[in-house]
Formats: sequence, structure tokens, C-alpha cells
Amino acid sequence: MTVKPLIITGEDLFDCIKEVFARGGIIAFPTETFYGLCVDPFNPTAIQALFNLKGRPELNPVALIVKDAPMLDTIVSVIPPVARSLMDRFWPGPLTIIFKAGPGLSMELTAGTGTIGARVSSNVICQRLVASFSSPITATSANPSGLRAATTAQEVIAYFNGSIDVVIDGKETPGGHGSTVVDVTNNRVKIIREGVIPSSSLFIK
Repeated sequence: MTVKPLIITGEDLFDCIKEVFARGGIIAFPTETFYGLCVDPFNPTAIQALFNLKGRPELNPVALIVKDAPMLDTIVSVIPPVARSLMDRFWPGPLTIIFKAGPGLSMELTAGTGTIGARVSSNVICQRLVASFSSPITATSANPSGLRAATTAQEVIAYFNGSIDVVIDGKETPGGHGSTVVDVTNNRVKIIREGVIPSSSLFIK
């Protein structure tokens, strides 16, 4: 009998967890802010399992982490010029940009908004994970809804021991604030949430 979660380090090969991702399993991983929970964003069953695990309202959309701009093209319908400027300046990094969603994304992921948030992470382990799967991954924080986001693998295990499949131990993450979130769907910067990146630095002077 397999004991969950499987705990691996950021130095381990990720081949052993590709099957977990492919079958809709849940993987905890470090980012440049907190630990996140990863599932296949193209698997509605996996998305539902993620909502159930966190106790997250289904009206809240789930942001994604992508490897690069070409991968972003697979999940959005258009990248406005203002978004390209932000991507050049702040990616990889803790800036989540909300775009008009592409046609392949499920209602469970977008919560019926027609939009999707995405970022390229600056965390090396996270970058390796996305590259290994050759797919966007979900980026919701590793915590039950309403509780503080985990900054260590041990905190993730304390929250979800036995309920998730894999924890990638990347040591302690910075914590503090989450990513700054902006909406660019109208080709202008609308601040949704101020996080690590101050809103004042987003506007070119």
C-alpha cells in the first residue's frame, strides 16, 4: 500500500510524478512566494478534486503557471500590448496577469468569467516542474481556504497529509505576500490585488 504523500526534493527527477499529474493527482510545489497545489488544468475531475481539497468556493477561478510565452498562447485568446510590456519587465516573477481565456479551458477553471490568470514563476523548482510536464499547472496556494498559505513542505503535510499525492520539498519559501494580480483584458492595467510587486512599479513613467 502506498503511503501518501510521496515526498521528493527539488533535486530529484520529476519523471516519477508525471503519471500522478497525468491521472489527475495533486502535487504540492514551491514557488517564489508560497507553496502551491498543482493539477492538470485540462482535467475537470482534477480541478474538482482541487476545489474539494481546499474547500474553495467554485465561483473563484484558478490561476495557472506557464513555462513561457509560447505556452501562454495555449491558454489565452489574446495577449494585449500592455501585457507584453509587463511580461518583459516582470516575468519570471510574482506577477499574475489576467487575460481573456482561450477556448480550451473549462468552466471549472475560469469559474465562468471568461478570463484566466497566469504567470511565469521565478522559482527554479517550479520552472523545472512545468517544463517536465510540458503543460501549464494550477497555481492555487497550498492551504485550506481561509487559512495561511504554507511556506514549507512540513506545513503542507500538516494541512493535507494523506489527501494529496506528492509534496516537492523545496525548503522554505519567502512567504509574506502573494503575487500581484492585474487584469489587462481591456489593454490597460487594472490592479486586482497588490502583492510582492508594488502597484506603483507597474506603470511606466
